[in-house]
Amino acid sequence: MQDRNFDDIAEKFARNIYGTTKGQLRQAILWQDLDSLLASWDERPLRILDAGGGEGQTAIKMAERGHHVTLCDLSAEMIARAKLAAVDKGVSDNMHFVQCPAQEIAQHLESPVDLILFHAVLEWIAEPQRMLQTLWSVLSPGGALSLMFYNANGFLMHNMVAGNFDYVQAGMPKKKKRTLSPDYPRDPQQVYGWLEEAGWQITGKTGVRVFHDYLREKHQQHDCYAALLALETRYCRQEPYISLGRYIHVTARKPQEDARITDE
Repeated sequence: MQDRNFDDIAEKFARNIYGTTKGQLRQAILWQDLDSLLASWDERPLRILDAGGGEGQTAIKMAERGHHVTLCDLSAEMIARAKLAAVDKGVSDNMHFVQCPAQEIAQHLESPVDLILFHAVLEWIAEPQRMLQTLWSVLSPGGALSLMFYNANGFLMHNMVAGNFDYVQAGMPKKKKRTLSPDYPRDPQQVYGWLEEAGWQITGKTGVRVFHDYLREKHQQHDCYAALLALETRYCRQEPYISLGRYIHVTARKPQEDARITDE
């Protein structure tokens, strides 16, 4: 099993995700959580890692706020796009770019970070628990993880709403290798379990696009965006809507003292 490199579909990714209300809504809900998370620190600049940060939309916004951001990505094309965007926004001095798999980021960091952004990456990784352990190892005690993953529940519901009964009955296998459909949609309860087993303390759960993708009239995604965003915001942090989001955003803390019991 190999992790996904987006070199071949970087343009398609930018157009189909961030060029649509899907991406706009995802960023809007995500930043509601991130603003709340950032408010838990004092005013000092934070050391932030954006692991698998792609074109850098979130990382650049963090850099604009004065934080020091290291962005890593497996894709050279994504790194190039992120660098150009950082120059355009005038934040290059606050950013460091590393082309490498997220699993190898530890060797490129001089010191632990305060905050890790890990958005829409877990569903492309063949060994997710090992990845979470790597992130744990580069985070300072008391630091935070912002993890957003593609939700298997939402994937199933989306296919049922579309009437893809046979596909759901077959277990929803990946149809094509080179698509934007993630390789490994994640079961939320399994992800929560992985985090807690590794020692993380989960502090928040948010469904991302809990209504948007299920609308019968797709034009309403654009035409009624403001009303849709208001309702998404109202319901996205309560069940059953969290578990029906196309993505789920989890915030978690590494305790000040590592209380895990090891076999050593």
